[in-house]
Amino acid sequence: MHVLYFHQHFSTPKGAAGIRSYQMARRLVSDGHKVTMVCGSYSGGQTGLESEFVKERRSGKVDGIDIIEFNLAYSNADGFLKRALTFLLFAVKSIGLALRMDYDVVFATTTPLTAGIPGIFARWLRRKTFVFEVRDLWPELPREMGVIKNPVFLALMSCLEWLSYRSATRCVGLSPGIVAGITKRGVSPDKVCMVPNGCDLDIFSGELNPWRPDGVEKADLMAVFTGTHGRANGLDSAIDAAIELDSRKEARIKIVLIGQGQMKPQLQKRVQDLGLNNVVFHDPVDKQRLAGLMLSADLGMQLLANVKAFYFGTSPNKFFDYLAAGLPVLNNYPGWVAELVTENKCGFAVIPDDAKAFAAALIEARDNRTLLEEMGQNALKLAKERFARDELADEWVKWVLYAESTTLKHGGSFSFGENA
Repeated sequence: MHVLYFHQHFSTPKGAAGIRSYQMARRLVSDGHKVTMVCGSYSGGQTGLESEFVKERRSGKVDGIDIIEFNLAYSNADGFLKRALTFLLFAVKSIGLALRMDYDVVFATTTPLTAGIPGIFARWLRRKTFVFEVRDLWPELPREMGVIKNPVFLALMSCLEWLSYRSATRCVGLSPGIVAGITKRGVSPDKVCMVPNGCDLDIFSGELNPWRPDGVEKADLMAVFTGTHGRANGLDSAIDAAIELDSRKEARIKIVLIGQGQMKPQLQKRVQDLGLNNVVFHDPVDKQRLAGLMLSADLGMQLLANVKAFYFGTSPNKFFDYLAAGLPVLNNYPGWVAELVTENKCGFAVIPDDAKAFAAALIEARDNRTLLEEMGQNALKLAKERFARDELADEWVKWVLYAESTTLKHGGSFSFGENA
């Protein structure tokens, strides 16, 4: 089969972005299918294409995947209007491909929500099979965060969400809350399955060069956050914990923030103004170098702003990277990730917006290395037994191409605890 795959923020492992789409496309290719990946130019990603853009696009084959990249630069640091315009331009250009190209299945993955627009056109104008993958619930998340307040814009997004779900032949949700959100819009549970983000065990188990950023000593407990520094990530909670540690004169604990994003300059200024020396910022790194960093780290921090929609409505890449690296996880919000951490004894689940509890968990991690080692072993066990990318990719392929023969249904064969 030929799958036309739309992911605006696609990246290979050479970039600093998530590689779910790369891994899923590679699995399709290895199974003998053809994949055409359509994407934009994401600042944190690397498509693998190096040729010049001709008429605002370039194309080529990377690791068996046919890639069409539009010259649409995007960064998390861009303003709202610029990002919205980039999303719309990508959707418009993608519609042309969906209407002209020869393919069997069109697959679109968020974010943004506008990624589903070419699939809608393909479904209704060409009667193509359309599979829609939802990574975040829109407009629920931006509405609860207060990022988008205009009622007209929110209503338009809600209409697009409903139309995308109802147009799709079938849907994929990445978390329990996302699956529930899709079915609440009237989609039959039999048309929705859950395939969460997975653990790339091969990347984190190869020959690696451990390293620590400047300012982090070998004897320090190094707690790392690896990802976007945006409003949704709530990284001020880590700064608040650093303030608490500093007030207690707790030495040998370093909070390391790896990545980029709209809030990074403000976070850096706050640390500088406070004179904190226990917070270290570092630019994004590719997956191979990230794996080396994690080999040297002691704890991975899974942080989000305290927004209820996040509790069961996200499937964070970084959390699964921590598990794959055998890192204990410090999670700072309730929900299915916190339940996984608690039930599998693979880290610390602290209550939101509590700097004292956050700092106490870091101190306990530093002072109880035996416990920390056990948590790391449990994290790797969880990665191998329930979130190995290869096994999840197999289920994903079955659902995308052969829904009639798969046993995956609402909730699928995955189990995340009684409250999930």
